[in-house]
Amino acid sequence: MAELETERLVLRSFRVGDLDAYARMTADPEVMRYIGDGRTLDRAETWRSVAYFLGHWQLRGFGIFAAEEKATGALVGRIGLYQPEDWPGLEVGWLLARERWGRGYATEGGRACLRHAFEALGADHVISVIHPDNAASIRVAERLGERFERRATVGGAEVSIYGVRR
Repeated sequence: MAELETERLVLRSFRVGDLDAYARMTADPEVMRYIGDGRTLDRAETWRSVAYFLGHWQLRGFGIFAAEEKATGALVGRIGLYQPEDWPGLEVGWLLARERWGRGYATEGGRACLRHAFEALGADHVISVIHPDNAASIRVAERLGERFERRATVGGAEVSIYGVRR
C-alpha cells in the first residue's frame, strides 16, 4: 500500500488504533451531513467502513488513506482515491474532523492524491462526487483545479460531478 507525505500530513493505511478517532468523526452529524445519505455511523458501522477502504486497496491497488497530522500524530480524517464498482469515475475525496476544517488539509491531501493518480496510476481524468449544497467541498475541488462537469445520480442521491484532466 502506498503512503504519501505532504508538508503537514502523512497519508497512510488505516490502523486498528484509528478506530476511536475515526468513529468520533463519523458520529458527528456535521461531518457526515453531505456524505452518502447524510446519516452518522455507529462504531460497528465505522469499523466496517474502514474494512471496506482496506478491501478497496486490495482490489484496486489504490484507495482511501488515513490522514495523520504530522505535528500531533492525530488522525484528522480520510483523504484518497476511490472507484468502487459502478462509480462514475476515479474519485479524489476527503472527510475531515470538524475541528480541523478550514486549515487547508483537504486541499493539501487532495493535491497529493491527484499527483499520485496522474503520475503513479497513469489516470487521465479524476473526479469528485459532491453534494450540490456542500460549498466547502466545491471550493476544495476548485482549488484542486476541478471544474463542474455535470449533475448525476449516484447511490440514489443527486450529486455534482467536478473533474480535472491530467
